[in-house]
Amino acid sequence: MEEYLNLSGDAGVQKRILQEGTGDETPSKGCSVSLHYTGTLDEDGKKFDSSRDRNEPFQFTLGTGSVIKAFDMGVASMKLGEKCILKCAPQYAYGSSGSPPNIPPNATLNFELEILGWKGEDLTPKSDGGIQRFIVKSGSCKKRPSVGGLVKVHLVGSHEGRVFEERDVEFCLGEGKEVGVVSGVELALEKFYKEETSRLVLEPSYAFGGKGNSELGVPPNAKVEYTVTLNDFESLVERSMMSPDETLAQAKLLREKGTKYLKEEKHDLALNLYDRALTYLYAQSKEGDAVKLAIYLNQILCLQKLNKHDEARLACVEALKMDSKNVKAMYRRGMSYLALGDLDRALRDFSAVLEIEPDNKAALNQVTICKHKIKSYNDQQKKVFANMFTKFAQSDSKKAQEEQSRLPDVMKQKFGEWGDDEREHAPTRFEKENPDVIMLLNDLHKQFHNM
Repeated sequence: MEEYLNLSGDAGVQKRILQEGTGDETPSKGCSVSLHYTGTLDEDGKKFDSSRDRNEPFQFTLGTGSVIKAFDMGVASMKLGEKCILKCAPQYAYGSSGSPPNIPPNATLNFELEILGWKGEDLTPKSDGGIQRFIVKSGSCKKRPSVGGLVKVHLVGSHEGRVFEERDVEFCLGEGKEVGVVSGVELALEKFYKEETSRLVLEPSYAFGGKGNSELGVPPNAKVEYTVTLNDFESLVERSMMSPDETLAQAKLLREKGTKYLKEEKHDLALNLYDRALTYLYAQSKEGDAVKLAIYLNQILCLQKLNKHDEARLACVEALKMDSKNVKAMYRRGMSYLALGDLDRALRDFSAVLEIEPDNKAALNQVTICKHKIKSYNDQQKKVFANMFTKFAQSDSKKAQEEQSRLPDVMKQKFGEWGDDEREHAPTRFEKENPDVIMLLNDLHKQFHNM
């Protein structure tokens, strides 16, 4: 007698293994699964569909309702390379409606399945596959931690089968870098449920990057794995449930923590906290605006330290919208323009600072630097244009000599009627053929000599 495993509890989904799979792992919810199937009607064995006939594996995301219930249940129980027969009662297939014209109403179906492989659930914000999750144990509730809330986790990190760290750690989500938690684990934890255990496969950019970690023995550009258990977490009060005084207090707290990281030159962490602080300052008030302006000014410092000068410039713009005479924002925007090579705008910002604070030594120094750089640039341009004229003249003289050498004697004689002085000032071929270019070059030449 054929032995079937009861997967649904009510015998609505039954599985008979044809070929055992390898390993102990099975795909979990969210995994992208690849398999072959052949579907037949239980009543008469008539085939109604087959991926093998198309010679094209079927792919779907497990546990998202994109396939019939029996498929989700059956595939979740299969090991790599396993082949099986899946017997599906109507309520776990197409029900009383069927799927015309091939599947009649209330039909029991049989599927022969072969699982070819699967990829973990992609948890990256950009869907680039850099963080893959394989759920080992599902969580016990439907709540997830929020950025900024305290999490308590157990970590086991490994590379090529070697465990390089195992520990329990507590930290505020979003500040894991402070306690050596890699970004891939932090991003993944935002999708964890309480008491969930999952295996994470992290590409280098979400782990230790191009530098690796010599203390842990992780080489550069290494793909690593972490088995992570979210033991507990503290839920934050939703911003929409907080009073204006409470949101302001939270913004101040985050700003203070960010400033602590700024002083410690942990600029990425500081930026993270400043960004979060700004989300609490949506209600306008005099005190709130003062806090927001202070955050913008500190954001600018962090961005400039990280050489993100275009982002720093935009933050300066936001600060100046709030206070158009703020000398710190003007000066720091000037520094970003200077780093970006926009000398004229940099000079304008430093000069604007001096209009408000004539004795500002830092701005005076930067004005001197800008003027020196602008002069050096202009001197360089003069040389470029001078070289252009010389090259044009040399080229035309050479062409004229070549043309004259090819002229018949009678033409040479006629050309020779020019006197030496006249030949020197006679128009060249280039000048005759390009009068507009010559006029433009002459104008530019005069402008640079008059500077």
